[in-house]
Amino acid sequence: MKNGTIGEKDVAGKESPSRLIDARIRELSDWRGEMLARVRALIREADPEVVEEWKWRGVPVWSHAGVMCTGETYKSIVKLTFAKGASLKDPAALFNSSLEGNTRRAIDLHEGDKIDEKALKALIRAAVVLNTDGRAKARG
Repeated sequence: MKNGTIGEKDVAGKESPSRLIDARIRELSDWRGEMLARVRALIREADPEVVEEWKWRGVPVWSHAGVMCTGETYKSIVKLTFAKGASLKDPAALFNSSLEGNTRRAIDLHEGDKIDEKALKALIRAAVVLNTDGRAKARG
């Protein structure tokens, strides 16, 4: 897993994205922190080369040849938004939010929800393929 950092700070001397995500998980200190930590672990398992970023005033972002998904936390949900979700096959029907758009799709996770780990990992891997194939086609 990459985070574009040197040690605990990035090249600009800022806190590394991975450490900021660690801090967000600790800060939540409830089911949302546990859910975000679990999703993060699954993303890392599915794509060991994932790059962790911290964007848009405090949103964890996971990228590989472009943004794959974000992990936003709200009062009653943890939302995984896939940047190109509308282009991904979702045979397990994980997407349950942002279904009306032409680009993004999201998975809203509520307290007590069980994650279909196999299906989520497949979705992450498909997002990597979509990003890397798209980049290769753009260069071609």
